[in-house]
Amino acid sequence: MLFGKNLIDGHWVGSPQTVISDDLNGFEFAQATSDQVDQACKASQQCFRNVSTTSRKVRAEFLNQIADEIENLGEEITQTGAQETGLPEARLNGERGRTTGQLRMFAQLILNDDYLDIRIDQALPDRQPLPRPDIRLIHRPIGPVVVFGASNFPLAFSTAGGDTASALAAGCPVIVKGHSAHAGTAELVGQAIMAAVKTCKMPKATFQLLQGAGRIVGSALVEHPEIKAVGFTGSAAGGRALYDLCHARHSPIPFYGELGSINPVFCLPNALVERSIQIGIGWAASLTMGAGQFCTNPGIIIGIKGEEFDELQEAAVAHLNDSADQKMLTEGIQKAYIAGVTHLKNRITELTKPRKTEKERYGIPAAFKTSASDWLSDKTLQHEVFGAAGIFVECDDESEMIELAEQLDGQLTVTLQLAKSDIKLSRALLPILEEKAGRLLCNGFPTGVEVSSAMMHGGPYPASTDVRATSVGTLGIARWLRPVAFQDFPKELLHDELQVLPDKTT
Repeated sequence: MLFGKNLIDGHWVGSPQTVISDDLNGFEFAQATSDQVDQACKASQQCFRNVSTTSRKVRAEFLNQIADEIENLGEEITQTGAQETGLPEARLNGERGRTTGQLRMFAQLILNDDYLDIRIDQALPDRQPLPRPDIRLIHRPIGPVVVFGASNFPLAFSTAGGDTASALAAGCPVIVKGHSAHAGTAELVGQAIMAAVKTCKMPKATFQLLQGAGRIVGSALVEHPEIKAVGFTGSAAGGRALYDLCHARHSPIPFYGELGSINPVFCLPNALVERSIQIGIGWAASLTMGAGQFCTNPGIIIGIKGEEFDELQEAAVAHLNDSADQKMLTEGIQKAYIAGVTHLKNRITELTKPRKTEKERYGIPAAFKTSASDWLSDKTLQHEVFGAAGIFVECDDESEMIELAEQLDGQLTVTLQLAKSDIKLSRALLPILEEKAGRLLCNGFPTGVEVSSAMMHGGPYPASTDVRATSVGTLGIARWLRPVAFQDFPKELLHDELQVLPDKTT
């Protein structure tokens, strides 16, 4: 059952200002006040030392309990999420499984201390010309963390998503700024986390949930002196504004933002000869998955002009023309998508047939065509259109393809479609593309991100604000930890993990 309130220091609290959800039959959600933001941040800091000193075993049990509580509310979460986002139940059930899976993944991760990157330099009292002290390094929780829910993933990137799971695993209290697109879903997951807090006897402010406008509540959160790090998934404009606030503070803090990407797909000549139609259909299917509302949506596909690239385009366009209209996450996202498509129509050639939909909040797939020289000269063509819109970019030759690669902005992903006989061109492109993206794919498509130890979901700006960080996979925990060295401390004052371990000493 929904309360429509904010979760602050273990209590569900209302506020004078509310927002009505049309998706949930007029249900009202309290919007956090500035005083409530202050209260939540102070509560988070006050419980930080208790949370950060809980054992790894206790934190693992807590994460597993959160997963169990989410599953207990599974049907209600799915129904509410479907009402709010328009996403099909099957997608939401799958996303819920991903959410509980990554909670359990981090629970398993922290049972082993490898993620702490412990380094021990034992004392060398007889070393000449100077003795060496005993120095022991460990990674400790950074402090209270703010996480912003994402519009396009109401579960896996939101209230109990990867940022929250990894921060709690690290030993940091978390305040989630719920996304207005799925406030009800956020609250239900928040209820599940709070139930786990009580069951596991964690401090009440280990997790808190605030609803409200991002530019008001969000700004107040990232500027609050008790907050020590921020995780964000959202628009480039919103993310950059929050990033600037974080770094303008008296004490700047890390802002780990995922801001957007066009995820280019490079089709090399011999791959086109071997399977142009297959690549075209695969790209169109990836482009339209989830109405194109994925951060890894492949927004441009690049090839050398000729018969084979023409065949790829024809196959892709035919697939797009036959694709069903899909409901988009919010009215605002749909309007932005329509504006983006209209802009492209006014700049370059549209290949998909014009069609209209009378359905509210639905998007129609669209594909366009331009030359590499025109694409490079018009920066507006290089912006992400959040939805199922893509551009075919035709290069005159291999050298122009390499030049286009050199001019790319930072990306989450870059894909190479290649054949064995494309190795020479691949070798020319790969060092360039490695500088441009966090994840490189070969003969696949980027939609669909595996939650695993080796996954990198980030990239050079503007894909993300820290090229070293990932928001998916076990490496994500590193964002919420900081290295601390202890010199010449007696054993009884050291963290348990910093006892002498012969296989980890130097």
